[in-house]
Amino acid sequence: MYHCYFGLYFTTATIHEWKHLLENDALKDVIIDSLRFLVREKRAIVYDFVLMPNHIHLIWHIPEPYTLSEVQSALLSYTAHQFKKFLSTSDPRKLKKFKVDLADRQYQFWKRNPLSIAIYQDEVFYQKAKYIHWNPCAEKWQLAERPEAYKYSSAYKGSEGGYWEFVTIFG
Repeated sequence: MYHCYFGLYFTTATIHEWKHLLENDALKDVIIDSLRFLVREKRAIVYDFVLMPNHIHLIWHIPEPYTLSEVQSALLSYTAHQFKKFLSTSDPRKLKKFKVDLADRQYQFWKRNPLSIAIYQDEVFYQKAKYIHWNPCAEKWQLAERPEAYKYSSAYKGSEGGYWEFVTIFG
């Protein structure tokens, strides 16, 4: 596959000021729905992901004619609007924690300029995938004992053999 090393990225997007906004599963579901949309619209192919309390990691391919910047912006902009909408009704006090005094926005949920690193080799892909899958198991987080036990990860294997249908197996 030509795209294995063309338009393949490891991306990390962080919640503004490292706040733990994504502890709420409903907000994680907003990100899941956005990833589903991007895959369905053929703007992205998602190989691996994890949604942590204050950041997300993705390994994804951005096919032409789209650019990483466009797709990343779509993901972060859409999810930010949905976060605001959700918090305005369910938790207005938490919403206030994301209020900013900027000319272009009232609230900021994502730290600007997410980190994206192009992947050009299998070994880098597998190293990043392992990092993504084991992130919830890290001592700092202790969200799961094994990668396949953490629901908001591409490694997830639920009681019914669950998986995320929008994730593509690399290779």
